[in-house]
Amino acid sequence: MASHLQTQLQALSQPGARGILTAIHRGIEKESLRITPQGKLAQTPHPAGLGSALTHSSITTDYSEALLEFITPVSASIEDSLHQLEDIHSYVYQKLGDEILWSASMPCIVSGDAGIPVAQYGSSNVARMKTVYRYGLGHRYGRLMQAIAGIHYNFSMPQTYWDKAWQDAGSPGKQTDYISERYLGLIRNFRRYSWLLIYLYGASPAVCSTFVKGRDNHGLQPFDDEGKSLYMPYGTALRMGDLGYNSEAQKALNVCYNSLENYVTTLSSAIVQPHAAYRGFPTGQNGDFQQLNDSLLQIENEFYSPIRPKRVARSGETPLCALVRGGIEYIEVRCVDISPFSAVGLDAAQMRFLDTFLLYCLLQESPDCDDEEQHRQDANLDAVVNTGRQPGLQLNNSGKDVPMTQWAQQLLKAMQPIAALLDQAHQSSDYSASLQDQLAKVADAALTPSARVLREMRDRSLPFFRLAMAYSEQWAEYFRARALPSEVQAAFENETALSIQAQNAVEESDDISFEQYLHNFFAQYKTL
Repeated sequence: MASHLQTQLQALSQPGARGILTAIHRGIEKESLRITPQGKLAQTPHPAGLGSALTHSSITTDYSEALLEFITPVSASIEDSLHQLEDIHSYVYQKLGDEILWSASMPCIVSGDAGIPVAQYGSSNVARMKTVYRYGLGHRYGRLMQAIAGIHYNFSMPQTYWDKAWQDAGSPGKQTDYISERYLGLIRNFRRYSWLLIYLYGASPAVCSTFVKGRDNHGLQPFDDEGKSLYMPYGTALRMGDLGYNSEAQKALNVCYNSLENYVTTLSSAIVQPHAAYRGFPTGQNGDFQQLNDSLLQIENEFYSPIRPKRVARSGETPLCALVRGGIEYIEVRCVDISPFSAVGLDAAQMRFLDTFLLYCLLQESPDCDDEEQHRQDANLDAVVNTGRQPGLQLNNSGKDVPMTQWAQQLLKAMQPIAALLDQAHQSSDYSASLQDQLAKVADAALTPSARVLREMRDRSLPFFRLAMAYSEQWAEYFRARALPSEVQAAFENETALSIQAQNAVEESDDISFEQYLHNFFAQYKTL
């Protein structure tokens, strides 16, 4: 009897279905810190030449005024997405003056929370809400954590796939519900296997000592005699561990991905119910807003997860309300480190493997997850974050300890038919070649990016800061020399001008107080 995965693969291997695989949609959101030529975090405002961070379609900021975020349009072409990301970098470098972009996930020369300026978006209610939310994050978790950069990879299957899959399944219920259920299955499998992505692509095994100044419980070891760099000898992606996007308060928040209703209910409850630990931060008393509310989560974006279900929200609509309204539209992978070895932080081969991996998670059977399994998933992820390249590392697979390398090989070999299908659809061998590269990393941990970072630090006698600075300067030179075609240049200039006009229009259209704006926004959660 054919397995669930085999049945799914057979459906996609039919001649009429192969075009589906060339229509997979993806988008990239890439963060980069602006730094001075000396490598210090920039204290300057968002460059005026980049337009409005509130309304620009491809250039904005994340937590900090110095943390740029570049957004590519939705595309069915990996090459186009990367080209668009390069174009954004090239345009940005025209407006940076002598500042450059930091080419690593972990920041370096920082002078504590006070040296990390919070992002500003203007005087409108929506702009003020964005900034107050960031103040809240700083109070709750510290601003250092918010200065860590990463890449978000957005992935969705084309409507032609869902039409066929829904019909093949017997057209059960509403198609939007079917799509959400399948994406939730992808998410559950992703959480089971995300440790593999961390091993294969983690590129943050070391940090500058300034990043943990004043912290005694970081668990890192000195890399050099001067103590300029700290590291985990077998670490892969410290960004995904206790130093990075992690929260003790949120560990009690047991978010379930077995149903969309459960996901929405759990997160919305965390947004509307007060949390005692956060009552001390002002929430509007005498006009002083240091957080949006005193709940466990201010808004759903505060929930730190390596993957999220998403739908494009309407103006003023909460992300959870958007999911309830139309179901899951795409998924957002959030555990990708910036690679200093690539001009834009990732390359086509990595994107091909991400597509292969995500298709496997979608097509493979995905049973519901219980609390015990979620704890195992978290433990596996922590183990690979901190000791992923350690020889003999064991992970827990369904209650049984197995060698990490053995499990990784099994997963990668199970993905080979998917890579072959993608190759057939694209008339190439690139997907299978990328998969072979991952198998080689499992066989030899020295081939992983995290190992390369530490090896280059040793071979070149460079602390982490100097190595990352060297790559940052290399890519700055590359993008400054990369001219944009006149039509691309004109399109960016036009978008910059339009974004400023759009911000002005938003500010002029405000006709209620900030307090009323927040009241209206949070009232939506009570309808869920």
